[in-house]
Amino acid sequence: MESATPVIVAIDGPAGTGKSSTSKAVAAQLGLSYLDTGAQYRAITWWMVSNGIDIDDPSAIAAVAGKPEIVSGTDPEGPAITVDGVDVSAPIRTQEVSSKVSAVSAVPEVRTRITELQRSIAASAEKGIVVEGRDIGTTVLPDADLKIFLTASPEARAARRSGELKGADVHSTREALIKRDAADSSRKTSPLAKADDAVEVDTTELTLAQVIECVVTLVEEKRAEK
Repeated sequence: MESATPVIVAIDGPAGTGKSSTSKAVAAQLGLSYLDTGAQYRAITWWMVSNGIDIDDPSAIAAVAGKPEIVSGTDPEGPAITVDGVDVSAPIRTQEVSSKVSAVSAVPEVRTRITELQRSIAASAEKGIVVEGRDIGTTVLPDADLKIFLTASPEARAARRSGELKGADVHSTREALIKRDAADSSRKTSPLAKADDAVEVDTTELTLAQVIECVVTLVEEKRAEK
């Protein structure tokens, strides 16, 4: 592929819609960088938990939001993430972190800090980047070249997510997803929301390969316009 025009792609949507798998595959296929913004919120949550910060006290979280040094790799084949030099790709996926990430993410100082980090990473991606999260098209990168909002039924999302979480049962996973969506959609700072100019893709009836193909096509069309 000759030097294609750099393109910034924002992929938003709730958990279990296939966001991460799709974003990574699309970035790899098109030679773009990749950023998992959820991992950054998980990383700062992991740091708070590890340092004994009271997760129920937003002012305690806000006071230390600037302390951890979070470095995100942008290689879709192996997106590393470190906090203060420690590789946290495994510990940030624990149930303990998952259950606390909404509370930490809702603190405005945390969002400001992580949003700045995300914008600087996107700005320095020479070939373009796929950024996945919940408020990318609306808040983080409102000028993204292409915005995609993935959706799926709660049942489909729970089945996929419980497949990822070893030993999780679908019913409790579905309840947890609905609870987290409600928390993320109703928070005051940068809620989970679909941007007005986003293309909505319902993945309920689609295989992962079909979702990837659909998104790759959308990106290539956008590149051709530039």
